[in-house]
Amino acid sequence: MIFGYARVSTSEQDSTAQVAALKAAGCEKIYDDNGSGERWDRPQLQRMIEQLRAGDIVTVWKLDRLSRSVKDFAEFILRLEKLEVGFRSLTESIDTTTAAGRMFAHMISAFSEYERDIIRERTRAGLAVARREGRVPGRRFALNAAQQRKVLDDVNSGRETAASCARIFGVHRATIDRLLARMQ
Repeated sequence: MIFGYARVSTSEQDSTAQVAALKAAGCEKIYDDNGSGERWDRPQLQRMIEQLRAGDIVTVWKLDRLSRSVKDFAEFILRLEKLEVGFRSLTESIDTTTAAGRMFAHMISAFSEYERDIIRERTRAGLAVARREGRVPGRRFALNAAQQRKVLDDVNSGRETAASCARIFGVHRATIDRLLARMQ
């Protein structure tokens, strides 16, 4: 069976052109979603995936209707390969039911892996530079230095409990617990 998948990002947009192109390409069943391409919990996409069987073909009008990143596209193609399901993109002329289409999909997968590795290397290098410069990466602590000293003094002296300090300073109890653990 040939399945079609259409998606628009907002409710103000219309998928009529996509659906028409998918019908013209021979799609027997079309799933139409409304939501961000960055999310994979799109209900119609999940329904379509549940219906897929070996020998089926998933067709999209354009790659960005399925996914916003090369990484996500590569993972989706690998998922389809495991199910023995083909993939076609009408605009980019990708067809994994052919040898050339499978090769192209694998090339995209390789570029995706390369892209992830480069991002990982840059992140590690940036964090190392920040640490050498004395900057601590991550979210700032919720309490300033004076507040931290007050909490430590109050809890260590027994004047306040960790829970009461959390209420006084308007932070979560876990924030106080992390501070106390760090200072132990």
